[in-house]
Amino acid sequence: MPIKRVISKGRVPVKIYTDDVAENAMKQLENVAHLPFIHSHVAAMPDVHWGMGATIGSVIPTLGAIIPAAVGVDIGCGMNALRLSLRADQLPDSLAKVRSAIEARVPVGMDGHGQEHWCDKGLARVAPGLEPILAKHPKINARWQSQLGSLGGGNHFIELCLDESQQVWIMLHSGSRGIGNRIGMHFIERAKREMERWKIQLPDQNLAYLPEGSQHFDDYVEAVGWAQDYAMENRRQMMRLIIEALRGQLPPFEATSEAINCHHNYVTREHHFGKEVYLTRKGAIRAREGDLGIIPGSMGAKSYIVRGLGNPMSFCSCSHGAGRRMSRGEATRRFNRKDLEAQTQGVECRKDKGVIDEIPAAYKDIDAVMANQSDLVEVVHTLKQVLTVKG
Repeated sequence: MPIKRVISKGRVPVKIYTDDVAENAMKQLENVAHLPFIHSHVAAMPDVHWGMGATIGSVIPTLGAIIPAAVGVDIGCGMNALRLSLRADQLPDSLAKVRSAIEARVPVGMDGHGQEHWCDKGLARVAPGLEPILAKHPKINARWQSQLGSLGGGNHFIELCLDESQQVWIMLHSGSRGIGNRIGMHFIERAKREMERWKIQLPDQNLAYLPEGSQHFDDYVEAVGWAQDYAMENRRQMMRLIIEALRGQLPPFEATSEAINCHHNYVTREHHFGKEVYLTRKGAIRAREGDLGIIPGSMGAKSYIVRGLGNPMSFCSCSHGAGRRMSRGEATRRFNRKDLEAQTQGVECRKDKGVIDEIPAAYKDIDAVMANQSDLVEVVHTLKQVLTVKG
């Protein structure tokens, strides 16, 4: 569907691909649209909802400045998907042992691997780029070596899914772990100090920005680029560990397609509406014409492999998922374990109170989200999960 709403209360318009926008998210979109360095307009995807500073599900083109909180603290968070040669009838009746095997290989939650140098090749790919960053900003250091190849918590997940032809897929969602969070928080604070130094008043202090040419701008660009690379390597290592776990539990198989990889919390340089801009996708993925992407639903819903249509009004972007309908706190107050069991029926996953905040009802209807972005992507495969690992 085309753009549903246009809000013109700011310096530039906000073009929204849904009618389902909470009041607090709408206010954030208006705040961003007032900033003096926004180029052309702000685009809001169908999964748009409140986030820190800027809404999750927004695409923000900027000239000569970057808003660190708009990029966020889970820098480079994204999705990988890989189709296997296995079919549904080759899976065991119970996937409990398969889930346990994955959980034994891939650390979840706050955990990392027992040894810092557990995967020398992966570490060697990311270590050199971090050294000059730590030399200037030592406070951002964290357990990046042991956390490489680990899932994290919250909405991060590993899934086995079946497509419309009953082929098995691996799908995973994770980001740059603790060190990405440190980088994000460090430069958000640097941006706030920059606003204080120049006495710049903002509608929300989390919209503090780093102007091009300022003290920390180049350092942030370097650090955020490294975190995006680390997040990609993190998912690459997890995919390797998941495949190793599956080989010990399932019949022999091979990958039948190249892995699809897509960030959805990141900033990059792109050309839009006549200008080279810094484009921040906060909870949105790139959807240029022909780009393959991944749009997951919740634990109990469908997910989609999509191909971008290159719509310029969305800055060649689409949603990164279903998007939350309610906060984690509200979800835990409204639902209980029985609700979780009912809504994840048929999925091998945790069904305890520790993941009630991820209950499917806490998310928007993925089918409605997909219908609202038919101008942005076309569906290539429809996936339904049969196994989910959560942090």
